Amino acid sequence: MTDIVALLQPIQSCLSRTTLRQMSRIIVAMLAMTGRVTMLGLSRWAGTGGSYRTVQRFFYTAIPWAQVFWQFFRQHLFHPEDVSLLAGDDCVVTKSGKKTFGLDRFFSGLLRRPVPGLSFFTLSVISVRQRCSYPLRVEQVVRSDEEKTACQAKAKAQKTGAQAPRRKPGRPKGSRNKNKAEVVLNPELLRIQKMILDLLKMMDPLLRPTYLLLDGHFGNYPTLHMARQCGLHLISKLRCDAALYFPYEGPYCGHGPHRKYGERVDYHNLPERYLRTLIVEDGIETRIYQAHLLHREFSDPLNVVILVKTNLSTRAWAYVLLFSSDPTLPYDKLVEYYSLRFQIEFNFRDAKQFWGLEDFMNVTPTAVTNAANLAMFMVNLSQVLMCEFRQTVPDFSILDLKACYRGFKYAAEMIKLLPQKPEASLVTQIFHKVIALGSIHTAQTALFST
Repeated sequence: MTDIVALLQPIQSCLSRTTLRQMSRIIVAMLAMTGRVTMLGLSRWAGTGGSYRTVQRFFYTAIPWAQVFWQFFRQHLFHPEDVSLLAGDDCVVTKSGKKTFGLDRFFSGLLRRPVPGLSFFTLSVISVRQRCSYPLRVEQVVRSDEEKTACQAKAKAQKTGAQAPRRKPGRPKGSRNKNKAEVVLNPELLRIQKMILDLLKMMDPLLRPTYLLLDGHFGNYPTLHMARQCGLHLISKLRCDAALYFPYEGPYCGHGPHRKYGERVDYHNLPERYLRTLIVEDGIETRIYQAHLLHREFSDPLNVVILVKTNLSTRAWAYVLLFSSDPTLPYDKLVEYYSLRFQIEFNFRDAKQFWGLEDFMNVTPTAVTNAANLAMFMVNLSQVLMCEFRQTVPDFSILDLKACYRGFKYAAEMIKLLPQKPEASLVTQIFHKVIALGSIHTAQTALFST
């Protein structure tokens, strides 16, 4: 069985010996335990030296998680020859009560409505070759009083159906043209920009990603402006009703400024000269178009890829608008990179389902930060552990990993009760049998030594 203490050696410069020892015991308990991942549950599974007070001391210790994530990633998960992308997204965790630090109402994509809970914004490095996401920075979203007031006013206006007073038609007297390049970032984008700049500074010069992947919530010009200030190209998704225009290619009328916007893009009738590929599979026809198009809210042309899917039997159709600020990015790379953004959602699923992101009941700022970061750190650590098993069992999963560590713990405790230690061959058979009881894909026996 892999020695967790040896696996944590790269981060020993970031933590004290006591904290590192506590962390190793808590990780072993998380790998073996069943049920909710709480401090009480961890103390029950940690065994000797893992009392409730020990677990409590760990969660109330200030830990430099940014350095912990980076040192562990560069030692175990970084591949210099791989293409790396930077992705970010919010993770909302439902919580009840009134005393938890940062408790607010956030929109949950799973529940499709605002819910009381906590929100954590995560930046992750995505490996294109391995098609896997590795979280590197997790920060809790704590809104200021001004943000809360603005959100409450907006929600109240939507609930009552109140609309802003309409101004008179035409251009207001004395108004001037606005420079679209001058953008004032909102508090949300300022938080994200600070996280990105800090992470890029830490990774430089070992890792320098080119693209920032964000979901459709960030498919707007302020986010693109923020990404360009960080030295990154944005890849995101536009709304399906986005008004895009072809560049004007007609003659000059002879007076006034040159015309910039041509015809508006009709998604029902896209010109064939922009068609890049056509795929028919299982009765679904997929057409992929690529063009440099204009949007009135963006100062520069966008590299837009339009995916149109049509059901050949029912003729029902739908389309998706992907875009990038990099005009040279081919359509196939743009589609591939944006599809890899979803790997960060798998990180959130694993952290909630297996590593306690949805279970912790801490309320203080330090304890909440440690609980969330530990859950995301376990995502990376479990990937390292599963790589060893997947060399012989490609379908090895986290359920199998937990079953192996749980069975190993059961077998080890059972052998301790025997008056005389059995022979090595018998011990090996005991370990294999117990470990295989809860596994979906049985691990190779050579990985478990006594």
